[in-house]
Amino acid sequence: MRVLQFGDSVLPVGAFSFSNGLESAIQSGVVRDVETLGQFVRTATAQASTSDGISLLTAFRAAQSADEATIDRADHASFHRKLNEEQRTMSVRMGRKLAEMSDRTIGPSSATDWLDRIRAGRVPGTYPVGQGLVFQALGLGEVDAFAAQQYGLASMMINASLRLMKIHYLDAQRLLFEVNARAEDDYHRIKALTLDDMAAFAPMFDVLCSVHVHSHVRLFMS
Repeated sequence: MRVLQFGDSVLPVGAFSFSNGLESAIQSGVVRDVETLGQFVRTATAQASTSDGISLLTAFRAAQSADEATIDRADHASFHRKLNEEQRTMSVRMGRKLAEMSDRTIGPSSATDWLDRIRAGRVPGTYPVGQGLVFQALGLGEVDAFAAQQYGLASMMINASLRLMKIHYLDAQRLLFEVNARAEDDYHRIKALTLDDMAAFAPMFDVLCSVHVHSHVRLFMS
């Protein structure tokens, strides 16, 4: 039940406000149908697994040993791997909201201490680190935390597509099902990696996210 609640795509952390670059991709014609939408979402989740996914697992494991220094290193690493303003804004807004919700619903935990450091300006407060801390505080596994991250990203983008392009809602769910099928392989691919191994290479994705900053007409904040 905790996985269902904290992995829910409608968790009140603001995900509905962001498209993760999809709006610019559709406006520019990079995404124009179900096939290209699938390619774009799969690129985003693959990129997330080797960057945010590693910081999430690092934070989760550090929380188990109350290692605040490593949690903070994971937070800064996640923040600085994002090349454009909107991606950083999305991550820290959602991260702070998650920490605040955790403090209110779960009670004192490593996420509460992390929230204090966010408020003090000592750490940025990125969403994947928040997910790692919250899932550890709930007594859940790191696989659950990673799955929630990957599902949340894919779900955010596919839900956004329903407002941005002509796509049947059943095709959207089929696509989400297909993307989610890769999460287990992604976890096994990155589970032994460290913060020094974090990497993401998707130039078109980064360019589209940057273009969105200066768009005059837009539905989403990213």
